[in-house]
Amino acid sequence: MARALITGITGQDGSYLKELLVGKRYEVHGWQRDECDVTNPESLRVALQQSQPDEIYHLAAQTHVGQSVEDEKGTIEVNAQGTINLLECAREFVPNARFFFASSSEIFGRPEEVPQTEKTPMEPVNPYGVSKAQATEAVRQSRAEGAFAVNGILYNHESPRRGEYFVTQKICQRAAAIHRGDQTELKLGDTSAARDWSDARDVVRGMWQSLQADVPNDYIFASGKLHTVQEVIEIAFETVGLEWRECVEIDESLFRTDEPCRLVGNASKARKMLNWEPKISFRELIVEMTQAAMKHQVTRSR
Repeated sequence: MARALITGITGQDGSYLKELLVGKRYEVHGWQRDECDVTNPESLRVALQQSQPDEIYHLAAQTHVGQSVEDEKGTIEVNAQGTINLLECAREFVPNARFFFASSSEIFGRPEEVPQTEKTPMEPVNPYGVSKAQATEAVRQSRAEGAFAVNGILYNHESPRRGEYFVTQKICQRAAAIHRGDQTELKLGDTSAARDWSDARDVVRGMWQSLQADVPNDYIFASGKLHTVQEVIEIAFETVGLEWRECVEIDESLFRTDEPCRLVGNASKARKMLNWEPKISFRELIVEMTQAAMKHQVTRSR
């Protein structure tokens, strides 16, 4: 039985990845931050020696751009130095383990190349992007030194398990709340903002596929399509049977000053080398998220 270690196992991606691996009869290990701290090499050493993983999926991170601006040092320490610590401990204590790192499209900043590929230059424009770029480079260096180390460059990916501080979940949750009469309106910023959104379960499947390949590489996992916040609004409110124009208010104070510029990924490499393909459409994703929000609210009210 293969053994896997997942950092960030309780998050959206970690929880889906655990379910995928258990279904494939893996012995799965994972931890929360209070159980093992990636900024503490001794803590990592103990965790690796105890679990002896064949595959390591490093998903734990400080994931919010806004928070990275407020705490640049902490973000770099967790996302960049934490990844370096884990790579070094893995090399020493489980040198044959295969390593996956969850990188981010934020490493590209405001790229001239659209769509982006694995070869697009890393030019991050915020501390979160900087931290992920540093970690991505550390993974590449580890691979150059002989490790089976993979960067998965992830674009926006959502699911019913997404935190409410992400705009897709915020919209779906508020649409459900307005439908129930718990709220009367939804305030949003720039609804023309566009993202390359995928389903988290498709992305997690790509993580696993990348570690089953014959050789390690970097892969973009993305839909390759841009959708606007406005589209999310329309699908979510249609799903609950409401007219969005009567419920949504645009608040210019919520506009982002660091709005990403056309971050859309070219996943042709993953398609060709891993036979990876997104299975869940954008519309299906938003409908499911909204229906899950409705069901959750009904369950909670009983």
